[in-house]
Amino acid sequence: MTRTNRILLSLAMAAVLLVAVTPGGAAQPLYPMGSVSIDLTSVAAGIGASWGSGTLRFEGKVYPLKVSGLTVGDVGISTINAVGNVYNLKSASDIAGNYVAAGAGLTLAGGIGGVTMKNQRGVLINLYTVQQGIQLTIGPQGFNIDLR
Repeated sequence: MTRTNRILLSLAMAAVLLVAVTPGGAAQPLYPMGSVSIDLTSVAAGIGASWGSGTLRFEGKVYPLKVSGLTVGDVGISTINAVGNVYNLKSASDIAGNYVAAGAGLTLAGGIGGVTMKNQRGVLINLYTVQQGIQLTIGPQGFNIDLR
């Protein structure tokens, strides 16, 4: 099995498990409005920084993204590859903003995880991640997305 196939299989398993732990009261549209793919690097020793890039697929177009963040309580170095569905997106510019955790998070062995993030415009992203490297997190997480 190739590395890409293992990652895709891992992301699919994380998606199934995330749906199982997401609270039933979280109202979301029945279908995603778009999708994102993000590659992020994080370096931290108490207070750290994350940076990366990604793409938004929306209404048949692909938009490049810049992703950055500040973490508190992290220790370590890691790279994170994430994919996800985007909800409540009316225009591509709505993707821009500060995202914080909005739902249940999940991390499995091998660095596979998932979380629902929300920005100030009400855009929700269900992210499914594969993390490589070692990182211990004890603080809240979030990031900023800008259209390039």
